[in-house]
Amino acid sequence: MQKGSIEIIVGSMFSGKTHELIRRLRLCAIAKKKVQIFKSCLDDRYKHSSIVSHDGAELEGVPVRSSSQILEMLKSETQVVGIDEAQFFDPGIIDICELLANKGIRVITAGLDLDYRGMPFEITAQLMARAETATKNLAICTICGEDAHYSQRLGAPSTERVVVGATETYQARCRRCFEPPADSPLSKLKNNTTTQVVIPAKAGMTNFCN
Repeated sequence: MQKGSIEIIVGSMFSGKTHELIRRLRLCAIAKKKVQIFKSCLDDRYKHSSIVSHDGAELEGVPVRSSSQILEMLKSETQVVGIDEAQFFDPGIIDICELLANKGIRVITAGLDLDYRGMPFEITAQLMARAETATKNLAICTICGEDAHYSQRLGAPSTERVVVGATETYQARCRRCFEPPADSPLSKLKNNTTTQVVIPAKAGMTNFCN
């Protein structure tokens, strides 16, 4: 049995996550590996039955409504599983990736690490912690041209955490140009002109500096 593993590619919108996922999966196919690709049915931006990068690269992929469907559709001969837009899945995707890797399957997944508020997606953060390798891609800031790792949501304010969209909905922004929405914890830090940060005390913690 081949050695299983989890790889994850993360970054902001327009950082080339899906492009890199497609590149790795194509290399697996060239190496004669049996590959299956899955995507969330929420991602309907380009093609229903393909994973598609913003620059037009694509591979056929199966849209699923829940992470459990990946196991239901998994073929016995599959050696590599690709999963795009991990943040769109339910939390069960974390254990699914672990289970697949423990079965000797190479799992390659991609997804946003931060939401529109600049806060971590829990699913992506968990996968990064459990993965053998994690790659963080940077985009180019739409405003100033520097490296960007935030996804700026455009248009009317919305507190929906997941809003599917492309250039009409999001821009890549650097730390300086990113404007956190009012409901983001980063908003207070962004507008804080002092160097003081209040750290709340936690029960059961001891101050060893005294």
